[in-house]
Amino acid sequence: MSTKKCWRLTVRDEFSSGHALRHYEGKCENLHGHNFGVELTVQGEELLPDTELLLDFKVLKQALKQTLEALDHRVLNETPPFDRINPSSENLARHIWRQVEARLASSPDPQAQKVRLVSVAVSEKGRQTATYMEWDA
Repeated sequence: MSTKKCWRLTVRDEFSSGHALRHYEGKCENLHGHNFGVELTVQGEELLPDTELLLDFKVLKQALKQTLEALDHRVLNETPPFDRINPSSENLARHIWRQVEARLASSPDPQAQKVRLVSVAVSEKGRQTATYMEWDA
């Protein structure tokens, strides 16, 4: 029996935005703001031979930071794609996943193309978290 091994890297960042949840029927249907926390995790099976790193943290942090810049200090309901879809934490997590995935795939760092996203979690106030993941069925 063979044992599979991998490493996981996690980075965290935050952004501040306002949103109003459509069709919510409660206070959150009104415009309000959050300091959203974001946690991004990737994994891979191969360390670089010279540095023994899976991926330089700065590459991962940059991909996340560039994604969050488009959301920071915005009214999400007026910011694509949330001008069409509900700016829920669930949809934010999926949006961030897709943006970071594309940034890693097009990164000039070949190691960035070897890692796989595991999860993106978005939290409001640090008490509630919505996590998005994808996996092969």
